[in-house]
Amino acid sequence: MAELRWNPLLKDWTMVAAHRQNRPDMPKEFCPFCTDSGKVPKDYDVYKYDNDFPVLSQEPPRPDDVGSELYKVKEAYGKCEVILYSPDHNASLCELNVDHIKKLVDLWTDRFIDLSKDDKIKYIYIFENRGKEVGVTMPHPHGQIYGYSFMPVKIRTELESSKEYYEENNQCLFCKMNEEEISFEERIIMENDDFIAYLPFFTDYPYGVFILSKRHISNIVEFTEDERYSFANILKDVTCTFDTLFNKRFPYMMAIHQSPVNSPEYKNHDEYYHFHVEFYPPLRGENSIKYNASSETGAWAVANPRSIEDTAIELREAYKRFKDVSL
Repeated sequence: MAELRWNPLLKDWTMVAAHRQNRPDMPKEFCPFCTDSGKVPKDYDVYKYDNDFPVLSQEPPRPDDVGSELYKVKEAYGKCEVILYSPDHNASLCELNVDHIKKLVDLWTDRFIDLSKDDKIKYIYIFENRGKEVGVTMPHPHGQIYGYSFMPVKIRTELESSKEYYEENNQCLFCKMNEEEISFEERIIMENDDFIAYLPFFTDYPYGVFILSKRHISNIVEFTEDERYSFANILKDVTCTFDTLFNKRFPYMMAIHQSPVNSPEYKNHDEYYHFHVEFYPPLRGENSIKYNASSETGAWAVANPRSIEDTAIELREAYKRFKDVSL
């Protein structure tokens, strides 16, 4: 059973996927993403793999007959894909070279274009979960793509805030954020010709880096070839900085935010929405977890337990150590 159930309190859909409870525990000696598994090509660099237990499907089952006028249900339409970063079972995004990561950026772009052709899909969400601290059970390097048939509430809020700011100030909100952070300087971690990475003024995770394009771009398809390489480069630099910080593999959730598709209500999104990446790393120290407890979960009232400017210093120092070693 998989379906969408309407939450009238938040005006949002909950994805219900009881069948995912039956996902098998993989034996430690078997990985479906390795080239000898019989499930993927014998030779690949990066690869799109349709999720075996998707919460969203382009051929969804009929919802359970439990809805009402208040409690609406609808088919869990969409697409769930796994994106394999490398055939090397023990690799990580940081450990891949920039040319290889560029192939990943190319695949993300191709998948965005292909999924956007389905007019029932409204938002394409590219993301990665890394580390047991965020629930990862499959260590083989991979990320995922969800094609939603609805606009998730956080994305909807960002879109509406960005649109409102643009209409009031005739400027992109994210471009203004870049200006503020460049002017202040102390929260910037790194930059290259086309992208900048910083801890934004308001980040709710101690090491919650954002990556933003310097040029006003609304989605990954708009990247030039040079920008694709620059993006691959800064992804490597950020993730290697994380790993250098405490000299261990650093857990994180990575979310790529970009413009919606097939959504006429956001028809001029390219004017006010801006491509960016948000990292949500659960560590607040080398061996300390920042848990999202009652305030964060129940009230969405987040609290960052560290000074943002102090953790920016830590990340800049880690970035310098990484670059010194890589040179």
